[in-house]
Amino acid sequence: MSRSRLLGPLARRLDRRIDARLERRHRELRIDERLAAAERAERAERAERALRAELAETREHVRELTERLERVDERLHGLDLLLGRAGRRVHRQPTPAQTDALVRRVAEVTGARPQDARRHTVQAYRTLVEVENRGVGRIAGGTANILGKLATTPLLAPPGGRILEIGTLYGLFAACLARQILRAGHPYHLTIVDPVSAQQLQNGRELRHDLSGTPVTEDVVRANLHAAGVTPERLRLLRGYSTDPAVRAALAGEAFDVIVVDGDHGREGVAADLAWAEEIAAPGAVVVLDDYGDPKWPGVQAAADAHLAAAGTRLSLIGQVTTSAFLRAA
Repeated sequence: MSRSRLLGPLARRLDRRIDARLERRHRELRIDERLAAAERAERAERAERALRAELAETREHVRELTERLERVDERLHGLDLLLGRAGRRVHRQPTPAQTDALVRRVAEVTGARPQDARRHTVQAYRTLVEVENRGVGRIAGGTANILGKLATTPLLAPPGGRILEIGTLYGLFAACLARQILRAGHPYHLTIVDPVSAQQLQNGRELRHDLSGTPVTEDVVRANLHAAGVTPERLRLLRGYSTDPAVRAALAGEAFDVIVVDGDHGREGVAADLAWAEEIAAPGAVVVLDDYGDPKWPGVQAAADAHLAAAGTRLSLIGQVTTSAFLRAA
């Protein structure tokens, strides 16, 4: 018998066994695939349930936060009515970073300890908020600049409490400054020089209507000062411009411990006020020059720099806080 005839049946049996094993393996693989698919589906379902639960929790958290924010907004509305921009161009809500920067600058210019500079700045803020909201009209200027003047001036230790303010608008800043000087231990007497006109003139521009909606009148200025605690015996209001001969004559021979120059912001006007300050500043007096370095009023710094560079001046620059320069009279 040939070899092929002997091996043929064996080969066929091997083929059938191989086919059977392959079929079983295919069935096993299909079962494994179904099991794996079922396991994947189960894992996916578990993940989906977990995700849905997490999303539901997140939605609930967002809903709670939204409700809280709505309540905060409602509460802040009242604060915004008190400290917001309406009626005064800028808000009265300095940020912590702005306050910290102001405190550092006040300390640098005055040489005060940081804690003292902060205390004066905080007291100045409380005074600003109370006086401005108690009165009518507004205090001109940004919050940082106002606080810088109110905190720095008493820390520079003026020799007394005789205050002259050139340019007052509604009298509110003068009232704040008087309180800060009194807080430093100086009984004050306040002299204000201002035309007290419903039409404000600045650097050739006429401002007929103030954004506060309040007209500038003597009654308004006096009422604001009285409401802030400036009693009549501590106040002298001279109506007119600082360059008027009658105003100059009324103050001839007097000496002031604090002089605030915030009238005419043109270069010639500022130069004239600084020349007058040379005559009426007491030895050691502090002269506060508002809007120094403010790009809206370039004449202020131009006049001051020229005056301080001239020979024979009694005034020297102590430093600058925001947009106010502080000078010392020899």
